[in-house]
Order: sequence, then structure tokens, then C-alpha cells
Amino acid sequence: MSEEPTVLDYVKALLTPWRGAPPAIPPDPAQQTESEREPGQAGLPAPLAPSVEVKPGEGSASQLPLHWPWRALLAVLLALAAQRSFEPSPDRTPGPGVALYILAGILAIWAIWQGEWRLTPIPDESDRADALTVRSIPLIAGILLATLAFILFTDNTFTSLNVTLWLAALLLLVWAFWKPKPRSIPQSDEQNGQRANGNRRLSWQAKLHNRLQDGINLKITPGLVLVLIAALLILFYRYYRINSVPPEMVSDQAEKLLDVWDVLHGKYSIFFPRNTGREAFQMYLTTFIAQAFGTGISFLSLKIGTITAGVVTLPYIYLTGKEIGSQRVGFLAMLFAGIAYWPNTISRIGLRFPLYPLFAAPTLYYLLRGLRRSNRNDFILSGLFLGIGLHGYSAFRIMPIVVLALIAMYLLHRASLGKRLKTVYFLMLLVMISVIVFLPLGRYALDNPDMFGYRAFTRLGSEERPLPGSPVVIFFQNLWRAMTMFAWDDGSIWVISVTGRPVLDVVAGALYHLGFLLVLVRYLRKRNWVDLSLLLAVPLLMLPSILSLAFPDENPAINRASAAIIPVFLLIGIALDGLISGVSQTMRAPGGRWLAYGLAGFLFLWSATQNYDLEFNQFYQNYAQSAWNTSEMGAVIHDFAATMGSSENAYTVAFPYWVDTRLVGMQAGYPTRDTSITMDQLDSLQDVTGAMLFLVKNDDTDALQTLNIRFPQGWVQEYASKYEGKNFWMYFVPPRQ
Repeated sequence: MSEEPTVLDYVKALLTPWRGAPPAIPPDPAQQTESEREPGQAGLPAPLAPSVEVKPGEGSASQLPLHWPWRALLAVLLALAAQRSFEPSPDRTPGPGVALYILAGILAIWAIWQGEWRLTPIPDESDRADALTVRSIPLIAGILLATLAFILFTDNTFTSLNVTLWLAALLLLVWAFWKPKPRSIPQSDEQNGQRANGNRRLSWQAKLHNRLQDGINLKITPGLVLVLIAALLILFYRYYRINSVPPEMVSDQAEKLLDVWDVLHGKYSIFFPRNTGREAFQMYLTTFIAQAFGTGISFLSLKIGTITAGVVTLPYIYLTGKEIGSQRVGFLAMLFAGIAYWPNTISRIGLRFPLYPLFAAPTLYYLLRGLRRSNRNDFILSGLFLGIGLHGYSAFRIMPIVVLALIAMYLLHRASLGKRLKTVYFLMLLVMISVIVFLPLGRYALDNPDMFGYRAFTRLGSEERPLPGSPVVIFFQNLWRAMTMFAWDDGSIWVISVTGRPVLDVVAGALYHLGFLLVLVRYLRKRNWVDLSLLLAVPLLMLPSILSLAFPDENPAINRASAAIIPVFLLIGIALDGLISGVSQTMRAPGGRWLAYGLAGFLFLWSATQNYDLEFNQFYQNYAQSAWNTSEMGAVIHDFAATMGSSENAYTVAFPYWVDTRLVGMQAGYPTRDTSITMDQLDSLQDVTGAMLFLVKNDDTDALQTLNIRFPQGWVQEYASKYEGKNFWMYFVPPRQ
């Protein structure tokens, strides 16, 4: 008689997968039917089975004995303590937290063994029949128009002609390969069949009229109320204090606003070469917002676009969680991502960073769905978003490699048997559609390879500076730092983070690491390619940060790693969903469900509270103290121009490492006015008769003395900034006769 494997045997097998598959977890007798149980099994004690038999009329669920899921609860408690120990403090050391995480991991595996932690199974895959047909005429016409558009994408300029040809080619090629859904008629009764046949002949207006006549039934359910509350909470976190968090612009925003100014004045570039080059999507999005909302060339216009991009990403996180788990997995992932400080901060800064996850999320969603359902239309949609994303943020250029890696993982697993040839065909289709969408930028890259690749090559190679060591060693050091940023250190870039702390809050960090472990365990047991794809997507999507070999100090950069938000929060959702299921089913009493959801609610409130503090207190204060107060300086010039003087006679005296003088003009309401002036340029102002204003750094005494000599009739006044250490001098020169 063979002995039943122990938890220790199971853990050893997981840690040494080369010795074979781990022993199977015994089935739960409480969830088996009598026919499924082995002889005598019904009388064996089991973690989830009640110790007494409850017959109808003799008891209720409330009388069942409680089986406390102490392993799962203790694992969560230890993981929270571990992550809490990694919070910034003068005496922070990794040792205690690592030890606690190891104990939490062992308990989590034990909890899986005992059924106290139950991950929602990945839904079954389907194999949709596809004859791999194509419409020849749209295909040929689309290729011809795409070729003509490529020829006309010259001089780095969008024109009405090349854009029309480009979009027409894209539509034709999508039509050539799109597979329509088969129409089905309800078979409930003859009347429904007749009505369906009749509706096919109706116009969309008539169909809408019939629908309105039938009435719209809106049922208010607890689930709907929860979704509405979650949506309002997410919108609050993302848009609250949009004007003041963050409060100031830096030079990168000045570059973007100057590009937007160019678009507003008829310069329709494909690639914007200013400041080492930028893709076009944000410039046109901000142009639309500036005109549609009347916000003009401003920080607010940038913020509205990027914050909205971050919000639009969330539904695709939900859909991906639903596709690979359940609605609850998707909802929890979306909810935690919606209130987290990491995605919130990179959206609020007003730069292109959230465009990486914005287009990576649908690219991955449709790719995963297409692979799981063998649906060519999903590959077409994935290709569309892949191509669009390449017009967004340069970090997105890693996505073609990510797509190929995920498809390779799928092809190497048993799930692809019998579907590999079709998958390769769908991959070719995805590549073709993405190339067509990329066409304008591809033409620019062909004509200007140095400018197009400058930013990437300066970080990856020795284009700007020699590599500071062996590239292999630097790569693995960067990989380690990037993968540990969730628990330890998110880098030193104050513009986009609260520096020197974990990029995740305590709760999210604990759930992420437990989720990573639990999904890894499930993969080693089930060998499902989706689990491996989810785990490897984390480092793959962080490669734009990891590959900063020439400037390793720039890694981790949470902006370049921002698409990792997708798998990270999916793992968080999977972990919490599994905890809820395990606790509620283990206790087998009404109290179990209340405990599970109460624990989830407590963890979410803890996470939401800390993220509020991180975003609206810590990040705001750190940013405000690090950025120069160009908004206050701009306000002074604006008031001066509106009262006693002219904007043309208002200047900012240049000083090393002080304000970007272009931003002062923008903040004053003059987007193209650079207010900079140097001391040797003062002679050119001797003939100015109108009032003049000079803004001087608070410790630039030489400039004040020079101004006093050149314009002795002037006087000086100190501006008291609301930010400590940011006062500046205002030197007024009255009008002269």
C-alpha cells in the first residue's frame, strides 16, 4: 500500500520540476458525488468536509462546525508583515522581510494543498473552425493603396491624400480577412423565428424603434451597484486635484506643448524630432483636447489626455482577467489598478507614459483571446492595437517581441496541438495588419533611421556613452532591480514616483508576490500556457527599463516598465479572488463568506488609504519641492502684462540649473515666449521706454547689482512662494520718458 504524499513531498516536487510532475492533490471528498468516491473514502476526515452529516430537517448551515482556513490567513498576514517591513525607514533591511515572505510562500502552498486557497480555473479553450479564406479583391486593392500611401508619406508629413489612402488600405485589408459571425435564429418558437427573419430586412432605425417599443428593462442588482461605486472611486482617484497634482511642469512638458503648438498651426508631422524625437499620438490627442475643452496650450490639456488614457486601460485589464479567470478576477484587478499610485502617477504627469499600457492592454487581451478561441478576428484586432501603439510611446517598441514570445509559448504547449499551422497563419495576419498601421512611421524610420532609433540606441548601446561594464552583467543586475521594485525600490526619478520605496502599496505588494507564487505553482501542476504567459509577461513588458544598459541608474524606470501594470494587477486579482473562494468554501458556513468578503474589503480599504496618501500627500509634496515654481513666475508676468506693462518686456534672468524659461512664458499664457535674458543682453534694452519686469533667482545677487546699475530707477521686491526655498526677486523698472 503506497503512502499518501505529504505537503513536504509536494513542495519538494515543485522546487525540483526536472524530477517529474508533483504528486496530485487528493480530491476534496466534500465536493465529490457518491459515485466518484472510492470505497471507504466518505468516512475519511477532509479539510473541507463537515465532521457530521446534516440531514434535511435536522440542522442548518449555521450549525456546521467551522474549519478555520488558518494556513491561508496566516500566509496573508505574514506576506503583509513582510511587505510592511520593506516600507521606507532609516533602519530598513531586507532580511526580516525576505524570511517572512518565505514562510508566507510555504503556508500559501500548504493552503493550496488543503483547499484553503482556490484559484479560479482558467476557462476551457475552444477550437473554432476556420477555412482560412480571404477576399481577393479587397486584398489586392488594399495592398496597392498601402504601397501608394507608403510612397506618399514623404517629408515627415501627414496630408489629406496620404492619410486617406492609408486608412482606405487598412479598411480594405481588414475587410479582406475579417470573418463574419454566423447568423443564428432563435429556435424557441415559430414566432421568434419569423421575427428574426423580419428584423434582418429592417434598417437599423427600424430595429432601434422596435427595441424602444419593447422597452428597456434596467434591473438594479447588488453587482451593478458595486460596479458603479467602483467606477466612481476610480474616477475620483484619477481625476481628483487634476490641476494641482502634480503642480508644476518640467522641460519635457514644454517640448510636448511646443509640438502641440506646431500641430495647431498646420505642421502635421509623423514623427516629432524635437528633444531626441517623439511619436505623434499624444500631440494630436492633446491638440484635440485643447480645442474641444478650451484648455489651450497648457499642462491641463496634457493631463486630461494622459489621465483619460490611463482610465481607458482599465476595462481591458478587467476583460483580460475575465478571459483567463472570471469576472471577479477581472474586477479585482481593475479595481486595485484603478486606485494604485503607480499607474495614477504616470498618467498625471502629462507625458506619453500611459500610452504604453493603453495599447499593450488590448493588444494582449485580443492576442490571448485569439489564441484561446482560435479566432482570427481577435488577431486582426490585436494587430490593429499593436500598430497604433507604435505611434504612442517609444517603450511600446518592445511589444512585437512580447507578442512573438507569447505565441511561441503557446506553440510549445500541448494546447496548440492540431492548431499550430492555423496559429502561424493568424500570426502572419497580425503582423500584416500591424505593419499597415505602422506604415507612416515606418516610412519615417526608413528615411531617418538615426533619429528614429536615437533614444533607444543611446540607452541600449554606446551611442551616447560607453557601457559601464559587461552588458550581460548589467542586464542581469537591471533585471534583478526591476523585478524587486514591487517590494523594495522603484528608482530615483522624482518626476514620476515617490522615490526609494516599493512601487506597490503594502497590500498590493503582498498579494502580487503571493499571486506570482500561486500561479507558478498552478503552472507546474497544470502546465497551462496562459499561466506561464502571465508570469513571463512581467519581465518582458519591463524590458524597456531593463535594457537601459548604458544608463543603469535609470533602471528601474516605472514609466518605461508601465505596461507591466497589466500582468501585475492580474496576479493581484487572481490571488485575492482565490483567497475569497478558499476562505468562503473552507469554513462551510454563512460566516465563511462574510469573513472572506470582509477580509477582502479590509485589504482594499487599506490599499486605497495608503495609495491616497502616496499620491496626494507624499508624491505631491516631493514633486512640489523638487520642481521649480514656474506657475508662480508665469502668474507674475501675466499680471504685469495685464496691468502696467507688456509680456514682451517681462524677462527671466538666466541662471544655471534654475527654471526652464520657456515654461515661464507658457505659464503666463504665451506658449512661444521664451522669457530668458542674460546679463550681456541688457544693453539691448536701453531704448525701451515701457515698464519692464525682471525675475531673478533668490540667490543671484550679481544679477540684482547689475540691474540696479543699468536701471537705477527700478526697485526690487521678493516674491514669497508657497513652496519652501522657492522665493525669487521681482525687479520692476517703471516707464521712462
